[in-house]
Amino acid sequence: MKCEWVRENITLHVYGELADDARHELEQHVARCADCAAELKAEQEFHALLSQEREMEPTPNLLAASRMRLQEALETAEQGRFWHRLAFDPTNWLRQVRFSPALASAILILGFAGGVGTSYRVFVHQPPTTVATPTPAEASITGIQSITQQPGTNQIDIKYDTVSTLETQGSLNDQRIQQLLLFAARNNYNSGVRMDSVDLLTQKPDVSQVRDALIYALRYDTNPGVRLKALDGLGSFVKDDVRVRDVVLEALVNDANPGVRTEALRLIEPVKADGSVRGVLMTLAAKDQSQYIKSQARTMLAQLPEID
Repeated sequence: MKCEWVRENITLHVYGELADDARHELEQHVARCADCAAELKAEQEFHALLSQEREMEPTPNLLAASRMRLQEALETAEQGRFWHRLAFDPTNWLRQVRFSPALASAILILGFAGGVGTSYRVFVHQPPTTVATPTPAEASITGIQSITQQPGTNQIDIKYDTVSTLETQGSLNDQRIQQLLLFAARNNYNSGVRMDSVDLLTQKPDVSQVRDALIYALRYDTNPGVRLKALDGLGSFVKDDVRVRDVVLEALVNDANPGVRTEALRLIEPVKADGSVRGVLMTLAAKDQSQYIKSQARTMLAQLPEID
């Protein structure tokens, strides 16, 4: 084995990317060659030094803006040959990344740079209805500060961050208000704001985008109060919308909060005869860790007619 080959593959060895047979041969060579052993030691020390450096993390505002911008771009992009290759030939990409740390690093750097450069813009298609304040179309939104409904009215005040904090007002029927509420429900770093947003969105569950946001909140929000609010908004659709029924069953089986699971169990009562619901109830009745859930599942099953 030539020293040149060893030095070309030392980096792969340090990152654990070499195949077993190549790794064995490299280690055998290094044991005999002092120069290559020194090269390997230097590479390992450099790798250890890099590992000690703390990675910079993007701010929650930047992450939120980047995610929303990416979602908007994916929804509006035309599906061409490039996207087709990404969607249907991922193994080639994975193979290239696996055997080329340099390519992996380049992709990581490009992705981070793209995230830093992205921002989310809400395009307003109707004129202001209440006050002449700067609209979301004029600035990149990085976060929602607060959401307040004026008592006894349909008016909602929303403060949102761009380079500075702006504010807009309008009714729940106003498209720009709905867009800001949807943004806050999915991406805001303040759980209280997410709670307020989801609470207001439950008044408009017939809108498909709103229902999608409630499903997203129930699946992924880290705050159990927000998940309970989402359940409340989705409850009336368990019978007729299979997607809603499935996400409620997911919450019943997987949610870590007992209150969320109990509410989900209550919501599936009207559809307990459904095959998928019956199957989940049978599983819960047999081996759920919560004695209450297990007992309630058995009670609901006992109320169902026997299957011939």
